[in-house]
Amino acid sequence: MLTKRQNKILEILIDDYLKTAEPVGSLGLVDKLKEDISSATIRNEFAMLESAGLIIQPHTSAGRIPTEKGYRYYLQNLLQEKNLSSKCLQTLASIVAKDLNDESKIKELAKTITDISKNAVLVGFGPENVYYTGLSNLFAQPEFRDYNLVRHMSQIIDHLDEVMNGIFDEVNDLTIWVGKENPFGAGCSVVFYKYQSGDFVGIFGILGPTRMDYQKNIALVKNINNLFKES
Repeated sequence: MLTKRQNKILEILIDDYLKTAEPVGSLGLVDKLKEDISSATIRNEFAMLESAGLIIQPHTSAGRIPTEKGYRYYLQNLLQEKNLSSKCLQTLASIVAKDLNDESKIKELAKTITDISKNAVLVGFGPENVYYTGLSNLFAQPEFRDYNLVRHMSQIIDHLDEVMNGIFDEVNDLTIWVGKENPFGAGCSVVFYKYQSGDFVGIFGILGPTRMDYQKNIALVKNINNLFKES
């Protein structure tokens, strides 16, 4: 059970890391906490969060980054819902007028979401009918400087129809998989939503590194689900 301060430190640390992809140090949190405490006190709190398995120090003298367990705790306990920007909402609203019962229109929607999310998008029109786009966005993320991660992800994509077939029935409304629990491989997260288009049921997901913008991507898939309901 974390204290109120530890929760706040973890929330700020993860939010900063999601934006910068850089380890977060104690000095950077002093002002953001809006408490009269020293960086030494924050380092003590870091130690508690490390012992709980929620953050790690990747290198000596470096700041901290969240672990997979830390991300899951963040999603379950700290994440606040985010409203999409007016520009983003206008872009999505323009799609409502289109017939989302047409696979080509859904593919167009997927491409739009890759531009907004800066991640990849996966669509399962059925267990054996799969579409993906935006891999260049995914591989442009700093995490994919790791050759082994790129190779593993490429192998997954080569067998994407099998992977999507295996998870199709596991996606129920909003489904989020982080890191090792993610069928697309450790180092990644995916946010899925099951949708209904006419008589067909499909799944629509945003795939990115574990350091993805969860607030934005969750808001996007929820809005996408509304688009299908309205079309």
